Amino acid sequence: MTSSQIRQSFLDFFKSKQHTIVPSSSLMPDSPNLLFTNAGMNQFVPIFLGQKKADVSKWAGAVPSLDTRAADTQKCIRAGGKHNDLEDVGLDTYHHTFFEMLGNWSFGDYFKKEAIDWAWELVTEVWRFPKERLYATVYSPDKSLGDPSDFDQEAYDLWAAKFSAAGLDPKVHIVNGNKKDNFWMMGDTGPCGPCSELHVDLTPQGDTKGALVNKGTAECIEIWNLVFIQFNANPGGTFSPLPAKHVDTGMGFERVTSIMQGSHGFKDFANAKISNYETDIFRPIFDAIEKLSGKRYGSTLPKSGSTGDTEQEKVDVAFRVIADHIRTLSFSIADGIQPGNTDRNYVLRRILRRAVKYGRTLGFHEPFFYKLVDVLAETMGQVFPEIRERKQHVKDVIRSEEEAFNKTLDRGIELFNQEIAHVKPGHQLQGPFAFKLYDTYGFPLDLTELMARERGLAVDVAGFNLLMDEQKKRSQAAQKKEVISLSQIETTVPTKFIGFDQLQAKTKVLEVVGLKDKTAVVLDTSSAYAEMGGQVGDTGELSQGGKLWRVENTQKSGNTWLHFLADGDAPQTGSEVELTVDRERRNAIQRHHTVTHILHWAIHEVVSREASQKGSFVGPDKLTFDFNSQPLTPQQVADVEKLVNERILENAGVSWTEVLHADVKGRKDVMQFFGDKYGDRVRVVQIGGKAGELNGYSMELCGGTHTQGTGEIGLFRIIGESAVAAGVRRIEAVAGLEAYGKATDEIQLIKSIAGKVNAPIGELEKKIDALLAQQKELERQLKAVNQKEAANTAKSLIGKAATLNGIPAIIENLGSADGDTLQSIADALKGQFKGVVVLGGAANGAVALVASVSPEFTAKVQAGKIIQGIAPIVGGKGGGKPDNARGGGKDVSKLDEAMAKAKGLIGA
Repeated sequence: MTSSQIRQSFLDFFKSKQHTIVPSSSLMPDSPNLLFTNAGMNQFVPIFLGQKKADVSKWAGAVPSLDTRAADTQKCIRAGGKHNDLEDVGLDTYHHTFFEMLGNWSFGDYFKKEAIDWAWELVTEVWRFPKERLYATVYSPDKSLGDPSDFDQEAYDLWAAKFSAAGLDPKVHIVNGNKKDNFWMMGDTGPCGPCSELHVDLTPQGDTKGALVNKGTAECIEIWNLVFIQFNANPGGTFSPLPAKHVDTGMGFERVTSIMQGSHGFKDFANAKISNYETDIFRPIFDAIEKLSGKRYGSTLPKSGSTGDTEQEKVDVAFRVIADHIRTLSFSIADGIQPGNTDRNYVLRRILRRAVKYGRTLGFHEPFFYKLVDVLAETMGQVFPEIRERKQHVKDVIRSEEEAFNKTLDRGIELFNQEIAHVKPGHQLQGPFAFKLYDTYGFPLDLTELMARERGLAVDVAGFNLLMDEQKKRSQAAQKKEVISLSQIETTVPTKFIGFDQLQAKTKVLEVVGLKDKTAVVLDTSSAYAEMGGQVGDTGELSQGGKLWRVENTQKSGNTWLHFLADGDAPQTGSEVELTVDRERRNAIQRHHTVTHILHWAIHEVVSREASQKGSFVGPDKLTFDFNSQPLTPQQVADVEKLVNERILENAGVSWTEVLHADVKGRKDVMQFFGDKYGDRVRVVQIGGKAGELNGYSMELCGGTHTQGTGEIGLFRIIGESAVAAGVRRIEAVAGLEAYGKATDEIQLIKSIAGKVNAPIGELEKKIDALLAQQKELERQLKAVNQKEAANTAKSLIGKAATLNGIPAIIENLGSADGDTLQSIADALKGQFKGVVVLGGAANGAVALVASVSPEFTAKVQAGKIIQGIAPIVGGKGGGKPDNARGGGKDVSKLDEAMAKAKGLIGA
């Protein structure tokens, strides 16, 4: 059977048992405690906890049957956190960071009998696994270790009946396991219960009689775990029966496929290749890697503790790592998880960089990893359509990450090799050096550990972590803003905010708070917007009779609004005041906030539906909008700007309504952001459509203030598009009067330039083209003169050549020559002189250095190493390739010393 047939037969089997076939959930988990979705049951946790009704037949994309039964194939990642298989990937045949888990569930419906009956039926009758090679485990508590509950007699009896009917001894084919192996818990408290596993004996004769079960050997592996959720773990360590019992099963899809295909349909175990990688799941990826690299996968495995002793073993490890990691990266990015610097995002970046480093083993020095997304989309796009739909976005993100890391990878490897030359086998690579690789060259610690392990070395992890902690403290200190202590605020009355509809409020002073050198007033009612969601806080005035207090900012603490005053004076607690918001400033902010929503929509239309918001700032002077994307082309920027202005001119209505979060949580047309904490009720801001019906072209969960219609925004101008992080772009823009001011400033600049070149505005472009052409001609003439002078100088230098250590060399201080002049002379010498050239000059108070080595001598002398050796003498640095390098410094007085040092480097 092909892998596709195996997967489909599993789903069809449970569909015949009235299970609703549900789609795989995203790799971005709903649980804040998980880095990634790591098991099929993750999406059903609310049902197990009784927080959600078992109504799976109504789930989007489900093939419905019973609400209380479900089955699926779930994308899973185990890399980081409690479940982490990353370090084992590539070194064996069955560990992965990404894998599929086939599963079936019962929510208070069937229990142990049906789960075991159907597991046996599918494995032995549909797939026809040899029954004599199967072993079941059941829960047997070790009371000396305090294991809960009792021996699972019910599961034992059910399995015993199956094995007995097959003429097999249950005492041999049923193996007991304690809490560690056969009791599943969701957490320290909550639903839990015994589990029962199916293991397969893969030895040539299949006659180990259960001796290898749970022994961690590839000769006997678990393929299916049936979890019987029947207890609740209570605080204090006690267990009580659940009112409703559930079944949660998980089967390793890759493992099952490897057994069925590796044994040729169970016909040949003696010559079987039981390897997840020797299947049609991975073969298409291997074919693509072979085509790109010119190398062949040889199916070899390193011995235990080794990362590869032969060249073929190292190549094969690289194949497996790269094939595994492209699945992890591609499906994660397709599900909206970007490589980055924190949490799950950094795990992806580590995995990607690990794959790129292994690419060096296969000879890849240019971006290659992203090219494997095509084959993944082709082979898995039918079962997981998101990888096909978002293929180009996935490729763009991976390529960007590859290019960024490639710039430093080779230099980091070179430094690593230099460092380990001084470390004896069995010793540690020092923490400060590992930290340098991380901090300067982007090497994750586990990548450095991997490289060290390949050379028989360990890494001083404690020393690395110490420096990492110190860096974090420095970073926090550098970014630290004034911390406002709110412990003095005594009121617990939430501020009533009326600022969506009113800019004035007659209100009462509940408290006056001194916060370091600032004074804040707490009011019972406020029309001022408190800073949140990217929108800055309002300013305004408090008035009482003829007395005025200037409000310079509004912030919030919990549900309390803090109105910061411009000086230490404040109205009396308990007194009545009137708050008036600065209308002109608020209107400018609202224009920028509403157009931010339109901008977000326009980016989806022009750039990519996958471009998701990563941050924003909304102020009176400008807006910024951060989103994941490759750099935008000038045409894309222009198209986005035009589309936004077209929407503004429509003067569509802007409305907002409060709804239950549960009613919009699953709607893809309502923008909401993972990681944001939403309450039971949320505010949806809608542009276009009919108010209250949630059918506008832009709909977002948003607590900010907005214009009544898009026409109020006025002109919109994009004034910048740039990078803020790897794969994250920022658009800076202005609207309304700010955009008008920007436009008039640009017109004045154009008029000024036209005046300086003495041309009418209408002919300015033609005039500038003529001036540029004139400049280009002058530069050509100057270059010809310089080349002629360089050739003459080169000719005179040949007569000064000396022989150092058997190598012809020209080493000269050329006085006031700059770096470009020195390079021109070195280039002129290349056609006339074979040997080493080192030239120095001092122009404009700075030293320039150039080294050139003919190909015949680069095995003995490298230009880059010469420059690295002499540049520090003149207080500078430099480097380059073996045949050509440049450097410089500031100490002109040491130039002759540097030239003398160069002679010594060649003569050494």
